[in-house]
Formats: sequence, C-alpha cells, structure tokens
Amino acid sequence: MSIAVSDFVNKIVKGKTCTGCGLCVGMDESGESYMEDSKYGPIPLISNNSKISDVLFKACPGYQLNYPELYKKVYNRYPESWLTGHIHQVYQGFSNDGAIRRNGASGGIITNVLKYLLESKKIDAALVVRQGIPFPEKARIIVANTPDEILKASQSVYIPVSTLDILNKLDAGKKYAITCLPDQAAALRQLQVIGNLKALQIKYVLGPYTGTALYPSSINYYLKSKGVKKDDKITSLKWRAGEWPGYLEIKTASGKVFKSKKAYYNFLIPFFVTNTSLQSMDFTNEFADLAVGDAWSDKYEKMGQGFSVVVTRTKEMDVILNEMSDARLIDLQKKELDFASCMHGHMIDFKKRGSYIRNKIRRLLGKKAPAFGYKPTSISFSRILVELFISSIFLFGKTKPARSILLIIPEKQLGFIFNNLRLKWKAISKPVKRKSLNTYSVTILKTNNS
Repeated sequence: MSIAVSDFVNKIVKGKTCTGCGLCVGMDESGESYMEDSKYGPIPLISNNSKISDVLFKACPGYQLNYPELYKKVYNRYPESWLTGHIHQVYQGFSNDGAIRRNGASGGIITNVLKYLLESKKIDAALVVRQGIPFPEKARIIVANTPDEILKASQSVYIPVSTLDILNKLDAGKKYAITCLPDQAAALRQLQVIGNLKALQIKYVLGPYTGTALYPSSINYYLKSKGVKKDDKITSLKWRAGEWPGYLEIKTASGKVFKSKKAYYNFLIPFFVTNTSLQSMDFTNEFADLAVGDAWSDKYEKMGQGFSVVVTRTKEMDVILNEMSDARLIDLQKKELDFASCMHGHMIDFKKRGSYIRNKIRRLLGKKAPAFGYKPTSISFSRILVELFISSIFLFGKTKPARSILLIIPEKQLGFIFNNLRLKWKAISKPVKRKSLNTYSVTILKTNNS
C-alpha cells in the first residue's frame, strides 16, 4: 500500500492542491518520510520504505475532506451557520497579562489558554508553531514543554508551516494541545474519528481564523525591493511586531531594520498568496475547540492593545475559558452568535463562495481541486464576475512581470497605493460580496465532489 500512497501524495503535490499540512509524513510509521522546504512552502517527500495507512485518502485536505460527514461525527449535527461552523459560545476577549497581550497577534488568548492548560496539567505539552526555527525567516512546529516555550511561540506566522508531521514524534501516553490552521484541524479530526491513536493523544485543538498566507519567497522579494543583498542575512523576523494590529519587522546582519504596517505589507498578497488560501472554504477554523480571530472594527483598532473574537465549539473548552475568566487570567465578554462573523464578512465570503468558484474554475480548466462535500446553494452571476476579476489579479500577480512591480515602486508608496485600492475595492464590491451572506445556505453533495 505504501507505493499507492506515495503515488497519491505525488499526484496531490504535482496537482498543486497539497496544503503542506504534513499529515502523510506524520502517518508514516517508518519515520523515514519528511517535509522539505520549497518556494511554495513545505512539501512531503515520501520514503520508498514508508508505512502509511490508506486512511490518508479520507483525511488529506488537499484531496477531499467531507465537512458535512465530519460535522455529524464530531458534533453530532450540522452547524446552525455554515459561515462560522458549530458554535458553543462567542466572546470578545483578551489576555489580562499585559506581556502576553502585547506579544500575541490577537489579544493573546490562544497563548494564555495553552499556558493555562499546561500549568493546570490538563496537557503534558503544547504543539505550537514558532517563528525563527531553524532560521529567522523559517518557522516550525515544536513541542513546548514549559510555559516559557509557549510564550516564545506567540505571534502570527504568515507563511505555510506543516504541523501534522509531528504526529509520529509524540510520546506514548502523553496528552497534547495543538495550534493549527483550518485544513490541519479538519484533517486531524478525521484521523481522530477513524481512531488513529496518535491523533487521539491531542486533547485540545486551538487555531486562528485564517484568511490568506504568503509563499516564503515573498520575504525575498520584499528585501530585494529594499536593496538588501543576498549575503545580508535575516537575523530576526516578526510578522505582527509591536502593538496590535502590529507590523512586519525584519532585521538583518548588517544592522538594517525594516518595518511595514500590516495594512501596508498586505500588498504582497496578490503576488504571493498561496494556493491553499484560495482553495480552502474554511475561514473560522471550524474544527478547532477554540477559534480566535482579530476583532476588526474602527472601535477596537483605535483602542489598540489587542482584542479578539473568541469562539468555543465544545462545552469543555467553554468551561476552561470561564475558569480562566473567573481567575482573571483573561477578560471575556459574552456576545451574540453573529459576533463570530460580523467583522469578517469580506473574508468569509472570500472563502465560502469565492473558494468554491475558484475550485470550480480549476476543474473546468482540467486542473485538480479539493472537494469538501458541499457547495453554496446559490451564487449570483454578479458574484461570479467579481471572482473572475479577483482571480485574474492573482493569476497576473504570480507572473514575473507583475512581481517586478515590487522592485520598481518603493514599498512605502506601493503599500499606500495598495491599501487605498483595497479599501475602495471593498467598498465597491461590498454590495455583491455581502448580498445574501446572512442567508447563506449549502447543498450537501451525495458524493464528495464540489
């Protein structure tokens, strides 16, 4: 079966639908397969001696993950809202520890919860993504055995990082919590449903709302546009440095320091957005016990400091958060369920309707695309036209002539131009992208082919 699995993985990678989650490598009982860095992020290299169960065919997020079936197995029902997934409770919150709140990307909630889980011995270790390993511009998932190691893994990471390859490194008998992206959380849940023993060692899944990620080469272009030579190595990289919402900060060996506001360095997205970002229909991390997003609003942005949309999907996680609130470790304010989506309508539409259209286009062009077992019940023709325009920008942005723009126009001007165009585009497209979003419904497919 290993040969069949190896062929399957290679087809997923060549078809450019691999999310780089690391699931196949983590399932390899031989321990000989591994994830290799590439300009597209981590990709699996499967050993000829691999021992990977064909369960992979049911759990690979780059192939298919039947969300409706998974909902019934994990939550025993379909979600009330297909925009945000199953919800137990919604809060607006932040960490009451000033240092955690400042260093965290979205109010420090995830970091604080992981620290609490470890200190209260609900877990033996946390599996977290940390920027700077093995090099400043890289990021890896690590096993954090101490609160200090958890704190050092605060911050967002905007390049692809495999997480599930760590499954075959877990110590037998130990309990873990993990932070991961939506596709990784769903794949992990599928393994747990099937009864994979390694997956079942992970007792808690925490993760961020996830919109767009960037290919690693985006940093190279960014520095090249600043005139930084290749031999001037990066010594430090933070994606959300400073007070929330933060800024990109890069330091080099020559002592140079570059800073770019988050709203400005988003100009990299049209040029380096990952395929996974464009194909995933899950924005709110629908299979994480705890999902956290930025509280984007003029009110919160003016206040600074860091505020989060906090979503619990299980009663157990809700109890844990309220224990922390009672101990004044975190600040929680209960909100109505629509608070989970009211500040993220544009990106939710980008995923729930946009990704479906983009995946459909790929299939019409004879390319591969993952399947999720459902589709939007209806999409207006105007929404399709908007998506065709967006997709054409992404398609052009990945060409060499387009990327040369980054080397011609200074970052300060390009960031300003992009941010203004982005805001104007959101205003222009809002009527189409938000139309009927509050009544969004889905059609469950008989076969997992959307």
